[in-house]
Amino acid sequence: MAKVSKRYAEAAKLVDSEKTYSIEEAVALAKKSSTVKFDASVEVSFRLNVDPRHADQQIRGAMVLPNGTGKTQRVCVVAQGDKEKAAKEAGADFVGGADIIEKIQKGWFDFDVLVATPDMMGQLGKLGRVLGPKGLMPNPKTGTVTMDVAKAVDEIKKGKVTYRVDKEGNINVMIGKVSFEEDKLVENFRAIYNTIAKARPTTVKGAYMKNLVLSTTMGPGIKVTIEK
Repeated sequence: MAKVSKRYAEAAKLVDSEKTYSIEEAVALAKKSSTVKFDASVEVSFRLNVDPRHADQQIRGAMVLPNGTGKTQRVCVVAQGDKEKAAKEAGADFVGGADIIEKIQKGWFDFDVLVATPDMMGQLGKLGRVLGPKGLMPNPKTGTVTMDVAKAVDEIKKGKVTYRVDKEGNINVMIGKVSFEEDKLVENFRAIYNTIAKARPTTVKGAYMKNLVLSTTMGPGIKVTIEK
């Protein structure tokens, strides 16, 4: 068994691993059990009863959390003409066309989210092998392939999160920082919880959500009650 740090061991003592907590209790406990010296991220992990090998069970999308994430996202927009100008005015960190694509081709990745207009996807598609594994390839489902680049940049800057089920049926989403007030974390949690709940595929039999865990960076996992 891997050794755990003294700090983690102390934090873990606060959490009853056999118990499931209400979201309000879990948020309070997450804040209390975060002992790192920086403003840790708060994340929720869903374990779903889905099989992503089936197209209708590949749960994926994006949403703007009511209170943002507390994380500043660097946005790069690949567009041309008027759309390039609109992206700059909306506050994109990097904007360009073929020049940006060339930079990425040469190994430049100083951004967190990549947005592109549909007409640029033909050129960007060639970079699928480098962008795909990093989760940076723009996609219409997450609103990152769009003609309304200004709206896309604005939403990302306001705290848009993307979610995608992995091959094991898990979805992990950041819902804020430990410094957030408890009610704001609860509100963000409920927003993503309701979104994932509504995405339940009609073909899923039995319980849809198998497990729900709240955690902070380097903090213990806290089981959250799945609401009916």
